[in-house]
Amino acid sequence: MSASPALDGARSPPMSPIDGPRRPSVVHSPVGSGVRSPVGGVVRSSTGGERRPSNPFGPRRSLALPRTSLAAPAREPGAINPYAPPSLEYDLRQRKRSIFIFWFLILFDSIVMPLALYFGLWYGTNLSPNTVFSIVTAALGGISIFEYVLRFWHLWKKGSTCRVIGGRRSYLDWFHWNFSFAWIIIIVELIVGTIPENPPIRLLAMPCASLMFAFGSELIIQDGMRLLGIPSPFRISSMPAGSQLRPGIYWIIEDIVAVDGGGNIEFRERLNTRYEASHYFRQMLHRLTLFWGIGGELAAAVVTALIFTLQKDAAYVVGWTVPFIWAGIWTLCTFWYVKRSLRFEEENWAETHGKPVV
Repeated sequence: MSASPALDGARSPPMSPIDGPRRPSVVHSPVGSGVRSPVGGVVRSSTGGERRPSNPFGPRRSLALPRTSLAAPAREPGAINPYAPPSLEYDLRQRKRSIFIFWFLILFDSIVMPLALYFGLWYGTNLSPNTVFSIVTAALGGISIFEYVLRFWHLWKKGSTCRVIGGRRSYLDWFHWNFSFAWIIIIVELIVGTIPENPPIRLLAMPCASLMFAFGSELIIQDGMRLLGIPSPFRISSMPAGSQLRPGIYWIIEDIVAVDGGGNIEFRERLNTRYEASHYFRQMLHRLTLFWGIGGELAAAVVTALIFTLQKDAAYVVGWTVPFIWAGIWTLCTFWYVKRSLRFEEENWAETHGKPVV
């Protein structure tokens, strides 16, 4: 995952989504009927003679995958770098426009519209408090609901290209189940809050903070179970029940990029390969999981304290804005840390391994 030029190399052997790479004992040469050793050396031709290839890692293969990453632009097809981590073959910068449009709509739908409706209807009309919040609640989340339905269709439809590895379509993926749980939390709080004739404004300001508590707790619990060696009690995306748990951030990256980002099942496979091959990558995801998990818990506690201590109007604004501000700051910090970590991973890969990545 870096911007250094790719080197020539042979095509990678088949990967198992759970067991990692299977290394062949011999590699068949694409030239003639000879056979060469996996790391180069003497080649035995069909006529009984011997010759030594000019490139110890084999001739250039036009079908080999380019080495790209979440942080680096895609390379032209032609070769992989045998002294770099396995590629993720994904570039966020090619999707800047769609990412910007999506988050603009989400922020408008989750911040601007509920606040505008609340203050406009509360102070600009003679509607009852119950009617005001009923309208605000009914108008909330249109973009998120559309994304939820679209995401479900991508995972459920026959011939889906983004389904989890080795899973039936009824499994969906871990992020989608979390998405469903999040909507249950939001709907319950908003419905309970709009039933009274005078709705409790502080409760109606709590949905985002509640999601932060749930999100942070899940990440911390998963990572704690992983460190204790407790296997997964059920399927989590591409990992079946009984598998060793991985950092919670892993599943978020896998599911969002594969389904929402168009990476498809191929990205799930490449992410698994990268995770199993690189301890630098595993360490980075572990730290990011704690960063988001502990950060989410602390931020949720601060937001909750503000909601129940500030004046009601201010509390409502804080409840629907501060969580997104926190998420934006954490995202910027994450980008900085990931770029730094991936650069360190690449610089130390060849020195640590001292052999081609196959």
